[in-house]
Amino acid sequence: MITDDRASLLEARRSLKMARSPEAYIRGTTKLFYEWLDRRTASIPGGPAIWICGDCHLGNLGALADCDGEVAVQIRDFDQTVIGNPAHDLIRLGLSLASSARDSDLPGVTTAKMLDALIAGYAAASVENGSSGPRLKQPKDIKKLLKHSVRRRWRNLAMENFQTKRPLLPRDECFWALHRNERSAVLSLCKQAELQMSLFGEEKEKDCHRQVLDAAYWVKGCSSLGRLRCAVLLRDGKHGRISLLDIKEAASATAPSASGARMPRDYAERVVAGAKALSPNLGERAVASKVVNTAVFIREITPQDLKIEVRRLSSNEIEAIARYLGGVVGHAHGRQMDDQEWHSWVAELCRGRKKEPEAPSWLWSSVVELLSIHDQAYLEHCRRYALAHH
Repeated sequence: MITDDRASLLEARRSLKMARSPEAYIRGTTKLFYEWLDRRTASIPGGPAIWICGDCHLGNLGALADCDGEVAVQIRDFDQTVIGNPAHDLIRLGLSLASSARDSDLPGVTTAKMLDALIAGYAAASVENGSSGPRLKQPKDIKKLLKHSVRRRWRNLAMENFQTKRPLLPRDECFWALHRNERSAVLSLCKQAELQMSLFGEEKEKDCHRQVLDAAYWVKGCSSLGRLRCAVLLRDGKHGRISLLDIKEAASATAPSASGARMPRDYAERVVAGAKALSPNLGERAVASKVVNTAVFIREITPQDLKIEVRRLSSNEIEAIARYLGGVVGHAHGRQMDDQEWHSWVAELCRGRKKEPEAPSWLWSSVVELLSIHDQAYLEHCRRYALAHH
């Protein structure tokens, strides 16, 4: 794969990927969401300043394993994480769910019920620090996801990403050759005993026996496509276990931070801090570093890590998923607050609910307005990019 013109190739791929569906476009246009937020005149509840995902759509939630192999549904992407207003995560997730409801040809009343379920699930979340997820009834799709996740092994991860059970990175449309200086820096970084100790939890340097097998540029993601991203394979010489590392460039966040918020100035350290606060299963196996003076965060991808894939759903199914995912986000937010602060925040969120069941007016009007804006922008995007490739 020719890498000299890598940036333009990746930009073209990103544009085509965003043209596949309205939901794909929403995932790739975080900037459009926050441009709308800047223009927003109607009030949105101002929550306590806590770590938020900043890009809380369906594709950024899923099954994640902790260091002991226990699996829970948590937030799985933190490119946009900041200390900000937790209501922004709810609006972003509500927009994503509403788009999925329309893709399933569901009536408009389903969207209204679904947004109410989202808020209800959020408000009902357990916020105890000791629990890994919300204590809400799991929809059948979530049960299937978790059941499938715990059964997965390395061969599943390898076949899914490399189309082979062998521990190698092919050079194809998903894996490109790194530039020489990038490859040298990545290999040197991954050989460091300190890094391996941080990622894999070895207590002693002598326990680090992992050999770097290969590294490649990883063409992956949507909104982040075009930034530095590498896949690295390691083999544990002691046990023969294969590990897959994801090295991803950290950039400045589009999501607005709360006034006076104290966050790490280093972009990668900000991402890791947000992950530790919101998603401990991921945060405990993420490390900030640098590759060729570029801030990157590194995590091991385990076979149990799976994103939520939403197929065509019935009204009851998507309402149940909205309620459960609302609980996941509520749990991630709530663990950062004390009990009094949490209950005060939930009361503020639900103040716009004139009756039950009914979504708060601020959430309903925000999602409806955003759907309209994204529909128009999506069609214009398709006209500009997709037509040229048909």
